[in-house]
Amino acid sequence: MSRIGRMPIAIPAGVTVEIAENNQVTVKGPKGTLSRVLPSEMEIKVEGSEVTVTRPNDLKKMKSLHGLTRTLINNMVVGVTDGFTKELEVNGVGYKASKSGKKLTLNLGYSHPVEMEDPEGLESTVDGNKIFVKGIDKEKVGQYAAEIRDKRRPEPYKGKGIKYADEVIRRKVGKTGKK
Repeated sequence: MSRIGRMPIAIPAGVTVEIAENNQVTVKGPKGTLSRVLPSEMEIKVEGSEVTVTRPNDLKKMKSLHGLTRTLINNMVVGVTDGFTKELEVNGVGYKASKSGKKLTLNLGYSHPVEMEDPEGLESTVDGNKIFVKGIDKEKVGQYAAEIRDKRRPEPYKGKGIKYADEVIRRKVGKTGKK
């Protein structure tokens, strides 16, 4: 069996999980509400203070959906209780980020500043050369962080650009002169 799929998901105090028809799962918590339609083949049950996911048979597709379904529900529960955060770093001379209202302004060595609007349900904050993206939906947080990083990816020679805080940039040796 799927080692991840068969683990029950504990529901913390203050969180409610509701399952409607065709596996429409709604999770309400202190930080907000998340709703998602999960694969209809999986059987999702709320028993007391935990959620269990079971699969109908051992086909390869069902095995892969089993772990996925459990992880998606767990991410929704974690999102409404703690939320998710991605941290990005801006490296480079003259590269900087600033925030005004819901607008994130990035100066990344282009002839113009790059402006980005925070999507619905997400919040970005700037602290020096760090950008923090916070939200309750793990997928949206990761997507917005990736879009910010795409504005100027880190380059391998000097390491300039926007990178994730935990990302390691493999550096290359530059050109050498004549002897």
